[in-house]
Amino acid sequence: MSGTPATTDTPIVHALDAVVGTGDPVVSVAPVRLDAPGRALPLDVRVSAPATGQHLPVLLFSHGNGWSLDGYAPLTAFWASRGFVVVQPTHLDSRRDGIGFDDPGFGQVWTERHADLVRIMDQLESIERAVPGLAGRVDREQVVAAGHSWGAQTVQMLLGARVLDSTGWAGEDYADRRVQAGMLLAATGIGGEELHPFAQEHFPFMNPSFTELTTPTLVVAGDRDQSKMSSRGPDWFTDVYTHSPGATDLLTLYGAEHSLGGIPSWEAAETTDENPERVAVLQRLATAYLRSALDPADAGWAKAIAALGETGAALGRIDSKRPGGA
Repeated sequence: MSGTPATTDTPIVHALDAVVGTGDPVVSVAPVRLDAPGRALPLDVRVSAPATGQHLPVLLFSHGNGWSLDGYAPLTAFWASRGFVVVQPTHLDSRRDGIGFDDPGFGQVWTERHADLVRIMDQLESIERAVPGLAGRVDREQVVAAGHSWGAQTVQMLLGARVLDSTGWAGEDYADRRVQAGMLLAATGIGGEELHPFAQEHFPFMNPSFTELTTPTLVVAGDRDQSKMSSRGPDWFTDVYTHSPGATDLLTLYGAEHSLGGIPSWEAAETTDENPERVAVLQRLATAYLRSALDPADAGWAKAIAALGETGAALGRIDSKRPGGA
């Protein structure tokens, strides 16, 4: 399983395949139920891993609002085929659970989302045992995290971002140093008066402080992503790159809207900009970034940047704040 339709037979995809390699068969098990005392509903996760290989790093994935452990296969299946143990929780805002905006408990879902990811890291041994043939093959010291939309906000908490209170004071530190690198896909930006009234009422976490986010992070944004939550334009989704010392790399995808070409699911209603080639490029660039973030000796990210510039410049660009640039 590669997670990519056959229609992505293009020069840039071939160039990036030369960087990240071909995929291995994937074993995926769901639901795996984890201990979650006090949670409103049981915590179920999907675990996807390559059928072979040793010293496999862990990739936590946090879904966008309303989704579940069954979403985002275009990304998660690909990453598993390239050597990651991908763990996807169903957060409390999932449509299958029915905790919507009008539910009395909705106001605390954002903290429960963060707690779900912490619970996963606390129970990696149990997760290994739940997947046939996986025990003893996971490197629990190598953990990265990625999320889309609300999931990106959830992950950025692990990376160090905080939430400003009504006085502008940065709130609780939710950072978890077990996470060595992160990737934020369509992460909402700075809040304040530019937030629309609905967001101000329902999403108190949309007032982030990024200055405390110091974990190495790749930010991915679409240059046509126009949110209904803010009066800002697509640049709103690049705020974390602008204001965070840890977010050193920014991938801008040209023509991409909030689904970035279709990452939640092929042909999903939320996908307004379906583009298999864009998704295929994102799959591979993300793989190269996360591998290099875990292993500084891995030159894959530099090679992927060069390939995009040489062969895929019409699809997007990478900016960097690192010494010497991207």
